Amino acid sequence: MSDKAIFLDRDDTLIDDPGYINHPEQVKLLDGVPSALIQFKKLGYKLIVVTNQSGVAHGIVTEKVLREIHERLEQLLAEKNAYLDRIYYCPYHTDGVVQKYRKESNCRKPSPGMLLKAADEMDIDLEQSWCIGNSSRDIEAGRKAGCKTILIDMPPSHQRQPASSMSPAGASPDYKAVNIKEAVNIVKKYLRTSAGEQKQAPAVTTNQTEPVSQVAEHVPNAAESPAQAEARPPAPEPQEPDIQRVKPETRPKEPQSAERKMQRTEREVPADKTEEMLGAILGQLKSMQRAEMFGEFSVMRLLAGIMQILVLFCLLVTVWFLMSPERRDSSVFIALGFAVVLQLMTLTFYIMQGKK
Repeated sequence: MSDKAIFLDRDDTLIDDPGYINHPEQVKLLDGVPSALIQFKKLGYKLIVVTNQSGVAHGIVTEKVLREIHERLEQLLAEKNAYLDRIYYCPYHTDGVVQKYRKESNCRKPSPGMLLKAADEMDIDLEQSWCIGNSSRDIEAGRKAGCKTILIDMPPSHQRQPASSMSPAGASPDYKAVNIKEAVNIVKKYLRTSAGEQKQAPAVTTNQTEPVSQVAEHVPNAAESPAQAEARPPAPEPQEPDIQRVKPETRPKEPQSAERKMQRTEREVPADKTEEMLGAILGQLKSMQRAEMFGEFSVMRLLAGIMQILVLFCLLVTVWFLMSPERRDSSVFIALGFAVVLQLMTLTFYIMQGKK
């Protein structure tokens, strides 16, 4: 029997991502990650990391250092009694500067190559597995592989790619979570719901087969005379099974208006759960506000801020030269030149901060 697995993105899902990590000491676990992995293990899932690492192709980090980074990740998890089963990474990129890694690869997400390879090597049932990550690449790769997907929906201040690209057509996640701890609760709830549906399945089979057995009991045998066969009461017509008890996945889907969908959703949500859902939404909004108020520290962001202050200083010096009685155009142009160069450096640091 095949195993089931949780496929996990690495950066901003398991560890903090300040940009391109190129040293083991930069590995910092996100809050709640060890306990979440332990709970996934208790649910019977194998834990597999699948991560794009184009920094290798760009010459920022070597594969040797990357292995040391992953060893540091496993060490930090082991200190909390959490363990990964395997780590897959894709070092390739079409714009890489290292010739060996400058190519297109089907293992780079959003292609599902890493997930398919893990399924083949580790005997994983992809239909029973999940793919969890913080970008549309992770979601698309999981859906192409046939997994259920959860998007770690980060606040806008933490997104490493434009908001317009987070959910392209055909890459919508099955579920969204504010962090990996909520992703654990989503998986647990899904398993409870699936178990409840399986318990109801035998009742559906009985209703479908009863009409057939009733008809079979009234079929005339060969020994009966025509008169006896005519005298026998007609057999009751088979009754259609109760559609309401058939699992939703087995019924053909019919187009529904937005109003009918809203009414069905209102009927499916119990009244006693409304207050709980509102509380969960309020908690999510508060956590997003806190995340935006206290952003993660980044060296690139710090350098960009320092450069921006120097730009303002250069502009003030330029104004001072312009207002000076002994105005010299050369001094003005020099100050403006420094301001332009520093501003370009500031933009460069911001781009490096947001690039992954």
